[in-house]
This record gives sequence, C-alpha cells and structure tokens, in this order.
Amino acid sequence: MSLTDTPNANRLHIALFGRRNSGKSSLINALTGQDTAIVSNTPGTTTDLVSKAMEVHAIGACLFMDTPGFDDEGELGEMRIARTLKAIEKTDIALLLCEDDTLSCEHEMLKQLKEKNIPVILILNKMDVRENAVELVAHMERQFNIRPLLVSAKEGTGIEEIRQAILEKLPSDFGQQSITGALVAENDLVLLVMPQDIQAPKGRLILPQVQTIRELLDKKCLVMTCTTDKLSETLQALARPPKLIITDSQVFRTVYEQKPDESKLTSFSVLFAGYKGDIHYYVESAAAIESLTESSRILIAEACTHAPLSEDIGRVKLPHLLRKRIGEKLQIDIVSGTDFPHDLTPYSLVIHCGACMFNRKYVLSRIDRAQEQHIPMTNYGVAIAYLNGILSQIEY
Repeated sequence: MSLTDTPNANRLHIALFGRRNSGKSSLINALTGQDTAIVSNTPGTTTDLVSKAMEVHAIGACLFMDTPGFDDEGELGEMRIARTLKAIEKTDIALLLCEDDTLSCEHEMLKQLKEKNIPVILILNKMDVRENAVELVAHMERQFNIRPLLVSAKEGTGIEEIRQAILEKLPSDFGQQSITGALVAENDLVLLVMPQDIQAPKGRLILPQVQTIRELLDKKCLVMTCTTDKLSETLQALARPPKLIITDSQVFRTVYEQKPDESKLTSFSVLFAGYKGDIHYYVESAAAIESLTESSRILIAEACTHAPLSEDIGRVKLPHLLRKRIGEKLQIDIVSGTDFPHDLTPYSLVIHCGACMFNRKYVLSRIDRAQEQHIPMTNYGVAIAYLNGILSQIEY
C-alpha cells in the first residue's frame, strides 16, 4: 500500500456471490476493467477469495471480492463454501448472480444476506448467449420480488447499471464515521503520545496513528506528538494544556498520572473501538472483568496476523494484566486474522483489538455474534483502562 492509498479496511466492500460458472470472475474483471480473477469455462475455477481495490466514479474507494461458488462439492468444496460464507461478514453490498431457473441455492444465499441486513443487487449475467432471457427474468421476479439487472460481462453491457445500483444501495452512513468524533474541533490542541516500541516498524508509524493524525489535520486541529518518555517535557513546552491527549493503551496509567486536569484522555484503541465497532457495548462489557475467576476462559482476538513479539500488547501485556488481577491460572485463548470462533459460549469474555485492519461491517458482525450468544465483548483499550481503574476518566 502506498502513502496515497485508501486502506482496504476503509473501502466499501462489494462481494460477488453465485454458483460455479455463473460468471462472477468475468463480471469482476468487467467491473474493475482488469484481469483481476481467472476466467474459465471449468466450474470451480475460483477456489479462494479474490479481492481488487479500486476507485469507482461517484462511489469512491471500493474493494471488490470474488467468491468461490456456493454450490461447490466435495471436501474441498465445503471448505471453499465456508470461505464464501465468511465473506458475508465483510460485505457492505452484495451482487448475487443467477444462472438458470433453479434458484434454491440463490434463495438460501439471499436469505443469509438479508439476515445480515446487506443490500443485494440481483444480476442475470451472460445476456449475450441467453435465448430464454424474458422467461427467466419473469421467473426471477416472481421468486425474489426483485427485478434483476441484465448484464453481459463478456460484451461489457449493463456494467454502468451495476455501478448506478451500487450507488443507490450505498448505506446512508457509510464513510460518515469519525475517529475522534465530537471530542475535538478546529483550533483545539491535541497531543499524541506514541511509544515507539517493537510493534512500531522502524521509520514508520502504525496505521491507527497515521489515520488519526490525518483526521486531526483535516479538522484543522493543532497537533503535537511525543513519545512517552518525553511527555513531561512536551507538556512544559506547550503554551496551554492540550484539549485532548491520545495515547497508546499500554501506557494509559503513565499518561493519566502526568496529564493536566483539564486535558481529556483517550487511546487509539478506544477511538478505533468506536470508529469500527460499538464502543458503548465494549464499555458495558468491561464490567464482566469484575466477575472473572481463575476458572474463567477469555478470548483475545487481534485483527493482525504477525509473529508474536516480546512486547506484544494482545499476546503479552494484556494477558499479564489480566492474570495479575485475576490469577495465574486464568485461561486465555488468542486468535488472529479471520480466525474467530462461531461458538463463543465457552468464553466468559471476548477482548478485541482496535481492528484497524478490518472494515466496520466485519467488526459489527463479530459483535452481533457475541450479543446473540450473550457473551460480553470489549476492546483492548477499554479493558486496559478498566484494569487500571481509570475507565470512567477516559473519553470516547
């Protein structure tokens, strides 16, 4: 990703669903104007999720996702279908391709998409070779109460109609979320305390820091940065106390003890909890820490997939704080990336990272799963603030 790219997590996720050989790969190539996916007459050519990031006129930054056919067969086919179903959790808008008048698979997929409140655009592809198009369109309208868009990916017809339909289906609040919300306004002084530890790549800032700084600059705030060890000197050098201090959650206590009384305090993780998820549910769920015992089981979920680091906040520091508070025998399971259990009932609490690598739809789908199973779910920053006894003093 270059410095000018929009992170995939901030793009509109548009997924193509359909049976094998329904023309999904041809259509994604037509939509992106590139050979994004391999095209073949052999059913099942797409065996894994294929993604293409691009800018779409009048829509903006999008991520198109080509999925394996949901009618795949065999043991490997079941694994591919599982990947297709997992893609639903990330989908903001779905393009559902129909192949013929046998629509049982499409009915089931449409049901699952509607259960997740995902807008659906119904598509009848291969119009260049269909002889029974009129009858098939009428049949689909009767079955789904939706008129399909008529498309030929091969000839490039109907592509503009798809783009227009995506624009019409665009969620009203998409892209309206703000990292800092109403916490700051123009001319407010904001201090970012950023420990450059082993998790910060040499010569670069991590993504939440970059995105937060960019938003603050767009809001015309006055932005100051420092490392934790220079906090005292930085505060002394300022003509007035900062309106807001944003820090890394792992140094919450250190910064809290040094901050001016009039300065509000939060962390990157807490801000991203609200930006990507449900901050109020996270705060409410943090109270579950109080009832944990050594026989409890906790799940820590991180979006990034990386080799464990000696200073890792999710794998080292947060477990240390929890066991120090509750007991050394506390069982803690850790998952990363898209590995997130469907069954959360074995856990007394789920603690999720800020999820800067996930889109909001995906994070909310995990929260929905936890709520459906009545499992409290909180966030790294919220949990650390609670464990430090300062959650009530944190802004979000």
